[in-house]
Amino acid sequence: MNKRGRQVSYFLSSQYFSDGLRITLSILLPSLLLAQFGQLQAGMAMSLGALNVSLSDAPGPVMHRRNGMAISALISFSVTFITGFARMHPYVLGLEILLFSFFFSMFAIYGSRATSVGTAALLIMILMIDRPLDARGVVHESTLVLAGSVWYSTISLIASRLQPYRLAQQALGQCIHEIAKLMAIKADFYDTSTQLDDNYRRLIAQQVDVSEKQDAVREVLFKSRRIVTESTRTGRLLLLTFVDVVDLYEQIIAMYYDYSDIRERFGKSGVLDEISRSIRRLSVELDHIGLAIQLPVPFHRPVNNMADLENLKRSIDVISDQDGSTLVLKKVLVSLRTISQRVSTLQKNLASTKLNPVDNEAMEYGRFVSHQEIDLKSFLDNLTLSSLTFRYSIRVAIAMLLGFIITKLLPYGHHSYWVLLTISVILKPAFSLTKQRNIQRISGTLAGGILGVLVLTYFPNKNVQFGFMVLFMLGTYSAQRINYIVMVICVTPFVLILFSFLGVSYLGVAEERFFDTLLGGVIALVAGYAFFPQWESDQLIKPMKAILHANIRYLQLLLDSLSGGKIDLVEYKLARKEVYVTSANLSAAFERMLSEPKHKQRNEKLIYEFVVLNHILSANIATITSAQLTAQPMVYPTSLVRPVKRALFTLTESLRRLGATAEKPVQDTTGVTSVSLPVADNPADPLLSDQLAFIQQVSSDIGKLVERVDK
Repeated sequence: MNKRGRQVSYFLSSQYFSDGLRITLSILLPSLLLAQFGQLQAGMAMSLGALNVSLSDAPGPVMHRRNGMAISALISFSVTFITGFARMHPYVLGLEILLFSFFFSMFAIYGSRATSVGTAALLIMILMIDRPLDARGVVHESTLVLAGSVWYSTISLIASRLQPYRLAQQALGQCIHEIAKLMAIKADFYDTSTQLDDNYRRLIAQQVDVSEKQDAVREVLFKSRRIVTESTRTGRLLLLTFVDVVDLYEQIIAMYYDYSDIRERFGKSGVLDEISRSIRRLSVELDHIGLAIQLPVPFHRPVNNMADLENLKRSIDVISDQDGSTLVLKKVLVSLRTISQRVSTLQKNLASTKLNPVDNEAMEYGRFVSHQEIDLKSFLDNLTLSSLTFRYSIRVAIAMLLGFIITKLLPYGHHSYWVLLTISVILKPAFSLTKQRNIQRISGTLAGGILGVLVLTYFPNKNVQFGFMVLFMLGTYSAQRINYIVMVICVTPFVLILFSFLGVSYLGVAEERFFDTLLGGVIALVAGYAFFPQWESDQLIKPMKAILHANIRYLQLLLDSLSGGKIDLVEYKLARKEVYVTSANLSAAFERMLSEPKHKQRNEKLIYEFVVLNHILSANIATITSAQLTAQPMVYPTSLVRPVKRALFTLTESLRRLGATAEKPVQDTTGVTSVSLPVADNPADPLLSDQLAFIQQVSSDIGKLVERVDK
């Protein structure tokens, strides 16, 4: 199967598409069924409840999803009830918009699921603003919204019950898919036509995606008691595969070399093209593994990569000494063989009917996932301007109230709640995200409006229009978590066709929707810039400290092993995870800063170098430390260990310059191990000394950068 075919298969078997299909059916069915009995308005109220609670049904353990949907259903009922009566008095409604916008935006302090519950509450409030209901109608509408919420929750939980492992399979498949894409980027480093700086940016951005997908898998696997405790083959396969995939990812990241030097020395030999092709083949094989897990239907016969690697070995052997030592190319070959073996292991596990048992207690999975406590104290502690969530919540409240007042002063249409809806979905904690969403929302609305008008103009048949509406609904709910602009392009024609069915002029609706979107976007952009703005350049010190903390911890483990200590596997994997997560957080923050106004950016070139150097540092630490895991513990000579100590000292000093200290003081473990351990007077690997010296050099470069940033 070619790349395009795999992309289509990945999407059609992904949780995004299956969620989109479930949400579309859950929203459509109440309206379609009740319309047959002349109760279309009641059906649409139930559909609204289903739509609302679907926002809180983010991927995760079934228990968390159930609790999130239950809370969202109760909040939806309450907000519908309160808004229904508040809208009878404009000043009361304005006060509600101000208070609810602030209160539900503060849910962000409790994590992503709580954030989605708060978003759903704001959505139901906005959609109720222009509903002309009397007191009895408000009670009736609130009940129907609650019924629709229960309806969707029931469908979702039944689907999870029938396919208990499906969500984990989809999350793991997507994770492997992103790692395969990262491998393809790694292959480009050996392509002499690729710009190294551009490729580093792509690599760093892809690491952010991989980190997000790995966190999603951890959330589903390690917090699902059924998967962790049961001994079914499917559960064991998912756990074993994820553990192996993270180890494989480490091997891919650790495969760092001086690409400029390699290109200069071996660029004309043709061997770099062979290396690039070998990495790409392994990437394709890994992509097939992810697809096989996600579908899950094994369909791809594994390709034996050992023949390619043997050809690569012969190509390396024939390179003459005049091109310099081929030792680095042999190290690349060893890394490729290791990666190939790991990929083969994954393929064998998929095909095997029997799997080795997983020692769940020894792995201590609970330590690899975060646990968010929802309590009043956290809420109260964040009621300060030093809290970014508090500043964001004030910003949302002011913007929403401003939008409400403007729509009351400009009686230009009947769907002015679209202004508030635009503000609520565009205005994000970071100005860069607000700006990005603004562009996507306006351009997507314009493109979707044109698409909707074309469909309604050239396809007058109502059945055909309904078919298009269902397709646009499916596109909307499938793309809502992965591609915002596609969602907007799909939701606009869906809304236009829906209003056409309700007897409203679609041309008037299209014009009004675009104007509302434009107005809401301007208000959101002004609010993001003027009201308690959050500039990434002011926040970057925090992720910089975090990555230094993580690399110090990682490097301390290496020092312990070189001093004769035995590395604890769980501690090593926790340190490794911390490096990956903090590196991804710093990279994401840096990319957001680049989207902000130029005069708000500071030290962008220095920060970029800091990001790249920390990536290089962690890759080199991983190369040595992962090998030490399986090696016999021994005490290495002081001369060999000295560069690691100096690197640790430099990183600790850099951390101090940024206003922080290491969580645990750097420990000199040399000489404290048992005297019975062998002493490695002559290490077998001649590159080890050079690698440790390189770690010291990179740490020194990081220290110099921090000095310049700190000025």
